[in-house]
Amino acid sequence: MLLQVLGTAAGGGLPQWNCACPGCSGARAHPHWRRRHASLAVRADRDRWYIVNATPDIGDQIESVAGLWPGPEPRRTPVAGLVLTDAELDHTLGIARLREAKSLEVLTTAPVCDALLTKLRLGEVLGPYTRLGWRDLPLDRPVPLTPGSGVEISAIPVSGKRPRYAAGGPGGPDDGAWVVALRLTERATGTTALYAPALAAWPPALHRAATEADCVIVDGTFWDDEEPRRSGISARTATGMGHLPIDGPGGTARLLAPLTGRRLYTHLNNTNPLVDPAAPQHKVLAELGIEVAADGMVIEP
Repeated sequence: MLLQVLGTAAGGGLPQWNCACPGCSGARAHPHWRRRHASLAVRADRDRWYIVNATPDIGDQIESVAGLWPGPEPRRTPVAGLVLTDAELDHTLGIARLREAKSLEVLTTAPVCDALLTKLRLGEVLGPYTRLGWRDLPLDRPVPLTPGSGVEISAIPVSGKRPRYAAGGPGGPDDGAWVVALRLTERATGTTALYAPALAAWPPALHRAATEADCVIVDGTFWDDEEPRRSGISARTATGMGHLPIDGPGGTARLLAPLTGRRLYTHLNNTNPLVDPAAPQHKVLAELGIEVAADGMVIEP
């Protein structure tokens, strides 16, 4: 199994176009600080890849990885489809960017699919351009990432947080599947990876999967719970915005520290001190054996 990190920033990217916070200003002054929206490419087999979350940067992200380039035929692409962890705009707007495809398979949970079809009306908007094929992402069992693939995928519900455009709709038994973590398993070796770029909670099923995984890549949006309020971007705390912080008594660093697999953070907000490569918080994590994922990083669990 091979994972290609396509981006590691939270919504807005780094820098964010309308923000002059220290992180965004630093990224404008130091291009190596820049981060694209959080996304991951998973190699299903030798020449087929699935992209996890279709961000606004998806065109540039595909162009940044030679293995995702089309060829040798003019319109033959190794991008077999998309996997969505939620229905947020920063994880779905890129679907429209792929409208040139003859067809596009999208794996996601039922409430996310419903929101994209009934609220954003992606089926109607993209129908004249391409054919979207929706495949259910099961919560109770693993399925091959693509038929015949040696990589299996399953979803772990982690939150019932809806995107703003779908707020206020009727509830249902699958509300917890609005945001999921992905468990990827290579059948031949039993190697597993866990990808969870948005975490509002740390349920027992997620903890079991993290404990068993050879590689864990999780939500690092905010360093501490007060960061959004302290930086002035929100009146809510990190947990109030649906993201567990890294540091503090309720933080994820203490949950990741005892694990034996490789552990990395992704989905960094522009206010997170970790966007500065020289920030002392990097040393704090390194002492716990935890890394911060970088755009372009290749991971072989």
